[in-house]
Amino acid sequence: MNTSLKPTSHKKQYLVSWLTISIIAALGLLTRDLFDYKVLGYVLLVAVSILAIFLDMWPVLFAALYSALILDFLFIQPYYTLHINSTEDFLLLLLFFVIALVNAVLTFKIRKAEQLARVREAKISTMKLYNTLLDSLSHELRTPIATIMGGIGMLQEQTGKISEENKNKLLFEMDKASMRLNHQVENLLNMSRLESGYIQPHYDWCDMSELVYNVLDSLKDDLPFHRVQVKKNDYLPLFKLDYGLTEQILYNLVYNASLYTPKGAAIQIAIEYMPEADFEYHPQNPMTCQLTIADDGPGFQPDEIEHAFDKFYRPQNAKTGGTGLGLSIVRGFTEAQNGTITLQNAEAGGAVFTVQFPAAVMHLKDISHES
Repeated sequence: MNTSLKPTSHKKQYLVSWLTISIIAALGLLTRDLFDYKVLGYVLLVAVSILAIFLDMWPVLFAALYSALILDFLFIQPYYTLHINSTEDFLLLLLFFVIALVNAVLTFKIRKAEQLARVREAKISTMKLYNTLLDSLSHELRTPIATIMGGIGMLQEQTGKISEENKNKLLFEMDKASMRLNHQVENLLNMSRLESGYIQPHYDWCDMSELVYNVLDSLKDDLPFHRVQVKKNDYLPLFKLDYGLTEQILYNLVYNASLYTPKGAAIQIAIEYMPEADFEYHPQNPMTCQLTIADDGPGFQPDEIEHAFDKFYRPQNAKTGGTGLGLSIVRGFTEAQNGTITLQNAEAGGAVFTVQFPAAVMHLKDISHES
């Protein structure tokens, strides 16, 4: 129900009730000789019902009483008096007032019940989301923290007794856990920035090949059993994008693919650009930078695709852990750069994410012309 039309003060609500009934009465006077007063009674009844949708209880009750008095005073003979000669007219007027009163009260109570139901539903939904987040964080944060604390404890207790090889293994596991912990904290901070509208892209010239290989290098410990392939043209221009946001987009998509595909699965990253025409660089000439991240894993269920970018959403086949924030951050960072992201299942199986940015480009031969 759209309550934005509801007047904010009771005085305004009473004024709306008075004006509505008065206007209908004025129009009714013009056609009083053409229609029976019962027709106007129906119109007033409908008006009171509509007012009950938007106004509070007392202004609606005022409208019901005022409409009954107007009907008697102007449209039931003798005119311009509250006296009623006919018992039938009296009963009909009384019935009109009772119906208007009951209808107004019931409509108002139904509206209030709907509002309370929406509030309860929103609270339940919020609690479910936060419970999901807390359950996820209890695993995602506790596991790397336990690894780091356990490694530190072992190094402290076994000083001088632990071999150099085991020491290096412990340090490697602790470093890997700290990176995982940092990734989860970054996701939480990024979601907070998106919720507050704080994201302001800082555009600069980006080498997309360098960006892709930097992301893969930072994820090398998460991809030892995946077959990763990068497809790109031999020559790519520089794109004017926010390097940090774009790096986080690619990181989350590749990391997501590593989580939801089995060992040995292929992950393919493609970089493309679609020039509108073969012309020299100009800052106002937008082109399309396209990133495609595809895998040959299980993909998404058809009914899950439309919810994949929702905050805290996790697929049915999701492993234990995960906060369900990665893809919502991807969408937020993409839209912050006026880009679009789509998800579909490949015909042969697996998920395909396609990210497109309207980005200015600069060919390498034109770098000397950049001021």
